Amino acid sequence: MSSWKKAAKANQKTHKERHQPESRKHLGFLEKKKDYKKRADDYHEKGETLKLLRKRTLDKNPDEFYFHMVNSRVKDGVHHELEKEDEHTPEQVKLMQTQDIKYINMKRTIESRRINRLQSQLHMTEIADSTPNTHVFFVDEGEEKDFDLAQRLDTHPSLLGRKSNRPRLSDLNKITLPDISEEAMKSMNKKKEQTYKEIATRIDREKELTVVQQKMELKRHLQDKSAKIMKPKRVQRGTKVSAPVYKFQYIRKK
Repeated sequence: MSSWKKAAKANQKTHKERHQPESRKHLGFLEKKKDYKKRADDYHEKGETLKLLRKRTLDKNPDEFYFHMVNSRVKDGVHHELEKEDEHTPEQVKLMQTQDIKYINMKRTIESRRINRLQSQLHMTEIADSTPNTHVFFVDEGEEKDFDLAQRLDTHPSLLGRKSNRPRLSDLNKITLPDISEEAMKSMNKKKEQTYKEIATRIDREKELTVVQQKMELKRHLQDKSAKIMKPKRVQRGTKVSAPVYKFQYIRKK
């Protein structure tokens, strides 16, 4: 009997939906069953969503606190997210995404050695002389007016502002200065200024690489198996110039 039913169905004529009659073509496309099904499903889905939202609104406690309240505000009836400062600069993101920690450490070491080499050439005497002197001389009462600092230090008055390379008068008499043209002096000063600018640029670069290295090392520690089990507590949020600070729980190792 069952085989007869299968044979009967196989010989049945396939049902086809009629097309839009010519007299009603001006009304547009005739909706088929599949089109109605999509429209009905969409209508019921939106109804269920509205029903769920209505239920949540009725069940909501106005005094209930949730953490997203801290990071959002409602202004003039419109909900706004509080903008947070970016933790990474575009250069830091590019380095962390394209390079590994060994490369960052190598570049930071190169910059640090180059800075030390440049500083050893200049001796940083101009920076030392820019800070005020704090040397204190003790004199007897009544001798303050007659106290001569240049005579006490046995040097020329024009050299009192120096903290380094301040020769005595006896040594100045022995020195024979070479004839240096004004153009040579300008060239030397210009070269010195360029070296100072290069040092400042490399110091900023070394600081940025140090921050990137610290962030990458911290990210690696946070991905450890022990950190996933015993989650560390964030003490300070990271910024563009400093890595975040986490407090890890002590784990005794064998």
